[in-house]
Amino acid sequence: MKKAFVLLLATFLLLTACSSKSDNSASGGSNGDSGKAISVWAWDPNFNIAAMKLAVEAYKKTDPDQQVDVVEYAQDDIIQKLNTGLNSGTTNGLPNIVLIEDYRAQSFLKAYPDAFYDLSSLIKPEDYADYKIASSSLDGKQYGVPFDSGVAGLYVRTDYLKDAGYTTADLTNIDWGRYTEIAKDVKAKTGHDMLTQDPNDLGLIRMMIQSAGSWYTKEDGSTPDLKDNAALKDAFQTYKALMESDTVKITSDWSQFLAGFNSGDVATVPTGNWITPSVKAEASQSGKWEIVPMPKLKNTSSSVNATNIGGSSWYVLNIPGKEKAAEFLQKTMGSDVALYQDMLKNVGVIGTLKAAGEGEAYKEGDDFFGGQKTVDDFTKWTQQIPRVNYGMNTYAIEDILVSEMQNYLNGQDLDKVLADAQAQAESQLH
Repeated sequence: MKKAFVLLLATFLLLTACSSKSDNSASGGSNGDSGKAISVWAWDPNFNIAAMKLAVEAYKKTDPDQQVDVVEYAQDDIIQKLNTGLNSGTTNGLPNIVLIEDYRAQSFLKAYPDAFYDLSSLIKPEDYADYKIASSSLDGKQYGVPFDSGVAGLYVRTDYLKDAGYTTADLTNIDWGRYTEIAKDVKAKTGHDMLTQDPNDLGLIRMMIQSAGSWYTKEDGSTPDLKDNAALKDAFQTYKALMESDTVKITSDWSQFLAGFNSGDVATVPTGNWITPSVKAEASQSGKWEIVPMPKLKNTSSSVNATNIGGSSWYVLNIPGKEKAAEFLQKTMGSDVALYQDMLKNVGVIGTLKAAGEGEAYKEGDDFFGGQKTVDDFTKWTQQIPRVNYGMNTYAIEDILVSEMQNYLNGQDLDKVLADAQAQAESQLH
């Protein structure tokens, strides 16, 4: 996940994963007029783009004559084009449909309140995992069609656990304190580290605090909530205990993260379900992995064994052709259970449409994970994820916390560290 360096809330920070205005006439809004092509912008050809292309094929059963142009752009390019277009007030060239990362969605909706089409009459919040609605709605109106689940799990090497005298049951529904104790034992008995961590990526902190229904900002989504955030303090203490346990393999980029488990260096991988294809890429490890719920914070009573990292939703821009674009989304991503089975089998998408979880593909076992019905488990955990308001400044605040975490690990008092982070956030973001 890319970090955006932001000061102008409504510009670069907000939109690190998303979609919109383009100079490319083949995908511009001028083609979105009724009866013309619907244009869609997204990133990642192997996931988001591939899933949308399946939706296009599925829609042909409803309207075989409707053309839908799916255009891939790099995230940074999408951000730049969208900001340029929406800040100028010019709609020419904007796509009809855009994909927006959940951590960024509130930034879009609040910064450009008239830019998005209200889907409330077509998309019912109760049809989706509750936690996805906080990011895709504003002031009681539903603007997004919730897409993929970023539900997290603890991927575990069952053979390493067995060698240390444990089973997956010993790691199921535990807290991070117990996890750290087991990590030390596994390291002592097998020589394997328990997990990887990149000090410049606080995704683990994000997962910890969402498990407690907390975030970096208060409920309004804009006021920094760091200094007196009990869950964040617990997460920092938990993270430090892990980092000092001599069970963490330090990494500095994505390839090193993948190598950590593909090469067999670590015993667990605590992250989002989207890592499954990467875990399965090492075929020689088939039958040696299982997935259990994420650990929870030990000293925060609201913390549960379910959390999220990542995920996105689809939005319709308020330009000509919006009604047809909205209908296309509603008929596909908004309701088509069969489509979600195809997206799971062919792309690996675990959707947040509740009805999708009742499909056959979601109930199948996975031989790589010892026959475990992993998707069914992830679907159940998705419904348990606490709902939080990601607000407007997730990554800007996290940039501050990365530096302050290093100060804490180097011996600074935690209260001072979080107070300093609070002051910086208030200064930079207000």
